[in-house]
Amino acid sequence: MPATPRIVLLHATPVAMEPVQAAFKELWPEPRLVNLLDDSLSPDRASEPELTDAMIDRFVRFGRYAYSIGADGILVTCSAFGPAIEQMAAELPVPVLKPNEAMFHAAVAQGTRIGMLATFGPAVGTMRDEFDEYVRQVKSPATLTTVLVEDAMTALRKGDAETHNRLLAEKAPELAGLDTVMLAHFSTSRASGAVQEKLSIPVLSAPGAAVRRMRELIEG
Repeated sequence: MPATPRIVLLHATPVAMEPVQAAFKELWPEPRLVNLLDDSLSPDRASEPELTDAMIDRFVRFGRYAYSIGADGILVTCSAFGPAIEQMAAELPVPVLKPNEAMFHAAVAQGTRIGMLATFGPAVGTMRDEFDEYVRQVKSPATLTTVLVEDAMTALRKGDAETHNRLLAEKAPELAGLDTVMLAHFSTSRASGAVQEKLSIPVLSAPGAAVRRMRELIEG
């Protein structure tokens, strides 16, 4: 492992950038972070009902470029490209981390009735598939209940984080009877405090869990 590892962050939307950088600053400030953003990926994915082979190939090529510039690890911050990230991980000889796998691990440790607050519809199906696969692998009976708050993402893209957080917090009580609630995307982590105020159960966000997991993968 290099003394100062280079971690490349792959972003499909600019609203995911600040939360993950804040998580690195707090939890693991030593790496050199490289941010690669293709802000056409998210709207292009939203325009397709399914993740197409062409989109998978495009995303994998994004990852190949990250590796070509010296990545010691690659962290993807958008949750709508699961199969593409899996292909990337199989191809590249460095750790490649999905945005939510570490959060799933933390959620299942809390119980079997898991809630999720999401703001980007095209990511929900991919995340449900990843969650179901994860619980099969760990032989957990956990189930997932999802609440989609698309208006919150609309507000955030306009720069209105306050409305984004309020809309998520307003929907949070729908999941109050569960064991824990996950905030689906890196971008939703900024609403953690507002959501937690509405709930007495743990609220988990992806960036912190992902940074901790990447550190484990790099440092061994």
